[in-house]
Amino acid sequence: MGQLLKALKDGNPGSGPKVDIFVDFENVVPTESEKAIYEEVLGILKIAPQLMEDMKGYGGGASVEIREAIQNPSDNVRQDRAWEVILLSVKTLKTFYLFSEDLTQIVVPRLLSGLCNTSMNPQEHLETQQALAKLLAETIQFVLLFDDLKTTTPCIQNDFSYYRRSMNRRSMSQNASNFEDGGISQEQANAMAMFFANSMPMLSCLTRGTASFLFGHPEIPMENTTDCLSTFATVCRIMIANPEFSSRFKNQDTVLFCLRVMTGTIILYDHVHPDGAFVKTSKIDLMESIRVLKEHPSSSQSLINALKFNTKHLHDDTTPKSVKSKLC
Repeated sequence: MGQLLKALKDGNPGSGPKVDIFVDFENVVPTESEKAIYEEVLGILKIAPQLMEDMKGYGGGASVEIREAIQNPSDNVRQDRAWEVILLSVKTLKTFYLFSEDLTQIVVPRLLSGLCNTSMNPQEHLETQQALAKLLAETIQFVLLFDDLKTTTPCIQNDFSYYRRSMNRRSMSQNASNFEDGGISQEQANAMAMFFANSMPMLSCLTRGTASFLFGHPEIPMENTTDCLSTFATVCRIMIANPEFSSRFKNQDTVLFCLRVMTGTIILYDHVHPDGAFVKTSKIDLMESIRVLKEHPSSSQSLINALKFNTKHLHDDTTPKSVKSKLC
């Protein structure tokens, strides 16, 4: 296992237990007890960087070809060209969707089963299972980055809507044996349409996977999972806020990584905890978390926006005015 550093004690009253651990994201390797879950999850997450590149490179998708096909409905050449391009786009969209299913059904439950079981308390889990903690962190970072890119790529929904309309039309007008539909069933097409209609599709999958884990494992108290998340958010904040430890990062990108993970964990906690993250009794210190974000303005504006727009309970009456004022 990577070097375990001891960190500043978090003694804010009303913000949960003191946290005195530091997850060494840069050097951690899995222990023997982590390997089974680690290797299974890593096998899925290893394609995440390519998915990010595919999303970044999606650009205008098939917008040009679709527009030309719509403007020239009797031009078979343009119709066929649009269909060829849309099939390539849909192939990419299908990989996004299939990954989201793995995220919901495998990645989230496997990581939480390792980090939230009753064998240890949350701090002990994070201290002794740092490789799993890193995979959870990488999952949360991917979710935030993917969804952020998705919000700036509106052509995805247009492409998929055109695909569904054209698929129905072409399947009726062509010989079934010669028809290329992209390998997507009607049921899967419906599910993909719902996935891409969501403004934050991967966050929804992360939340749904966590909720399914909570309700599917009654032997594990809900507090085990929510306390793990609140502790993780606190650990990430302390790692950034304490110069003694943030100065040990060899890669400056690790600071931004911790900011993203802290933010994503707060959002996830707010969605799965019955009272959310913003109540006075929350085990996450929101005021300190927001302060840390604002100390890195060049890196964190999108993260502050994520807290504003992607959380569930920010605008509840139970949210202190001081928190609303500091964030909004």
